[in-house]
Amino acid sequence: MRWIPLAAVSIALAAPGVASADTVVAMGDSAISGEAGRWAGNTNQAASKTDALGASAYNDAGGAEATPGCHRSKAAEVHIGDGLRSVNLACSGARTYSRTSDGKWKPGIDFAVSGANKGQARMLQDLATTDQNIKAVVVLIGANDYGFADILETCVTNWITSPSWWKNYCHDDASMTAMFSAANINAITANVRAAFTRIKQAMANAGYSESRYEILAQTYSAPLPLSGGMRYPESGWSRQSVGGCGAWNADINWARNTVVETLNTSVKNAVAGMSNVQLLDAVGALYGRRLCENTVGVLEEKGIATWQSPGAVDKTEWVHQIRTVSTIFGPYQLQEDGHPNYWGQLALRNCFRQAYNGGAPRGGSCARGNGLNAKGEPNMSLQ
Repeated sequence: MRWIPLAAVSIALAAPGVASADTVVAMGDSAISGEAGRWAGNTNQAASKTDALGASAYNDAGGAEATPGCHRSKAAEVHIGDGLRSVNLACSGARTYSRTSDGKWKPGIDFAVSGANKGQARMLQDLATTDQNIKAVVVLIGANDYGFADILETCVTNWITSPSWWKNYCHDDASMTAMFSAANINAITANVRAAFTRIKQAMANAGYSESRYEILAQTYSAPLPLSGGMRYPESGWSRQSVGGCGAWNADINWARNTVVETLNTSVKNAVAGMSNVQLLDAVGALYGRRLCENTVGVLEEKGIATWQSPGAVDKTEWVHQIRTVSTIFGPYQLQEDGHPNYWGQLALRNCFRQAYNGGAPRGGSCARGNGLNAKGEPNMSLQ
């Protein structure tokens, strides 16, 4: 893997003429790196209709990715503008610890160094050593420790390969029950807490006292409604062939009530009692705009020509469709499945800007509004 200096890693600079701009940093996994940020809404027609950022969406180092596969998109929530410098260290596929997956480096929130590759805590330390103006570090981590991608793949595959009269659920698979056992939940929660501890250590190593910055521990947004809010029946084929959300009702409810709840409880318990850490609760940020929710639709269902059509943001989904190895086709990528898309990322950006609070970071719960603000982002409120 070619070496690219940290200064080239997904950094949005302050506007010209702004001296010593304050800096905000994002750390964690795909849900905050900007995964799926290329796409605004879903369609089963030409991909160009929802292609908001184009083929260079994930290029954060000139014409390439600084770390291939990290998918630090231009729509990532950390890029809040307003004269601030924003640095995206998050990486799609990241866990609390660094590793190599399918030949690609996945920096965890640790101090790992492997050749030119570094863990996110080490990258933060290096950044903070040269940038003494970091005011907020927003962090979202833990889903991949629970095997988020495998959960999606298993649930959709089980739905595709079993009939409605002999349902093969994913929630009772041995791998799923083991993943969400009390012992494993406790172990992952401890790993998440250790990740936050390493972030604080990285800042201390760079000469920061805790009074100079704040950490925002973000929770995961629910990507699907409960089964009662789905716009396609669980029988038949439309739930996957049209919606890209093929799963049995019982598994959809399990995904919300067990998977999402467990991910977020791990985050909350991990940071409980930690100094200079506040909670940015985003679980409800996408309500009313979730994948296959009965309040929205794919473009053609709502008579929307493209993502740029008037009203598209309020009528289409903010979560990318779920595909499998057998149903994927370019230019879509499997790792984009089930993530907040362009609209979802900009909605979370709006929330993060409010949480940044002009340099006095605060926690809160992110709630959806309607329409777009002057920055072209969905209107949101931090409550």
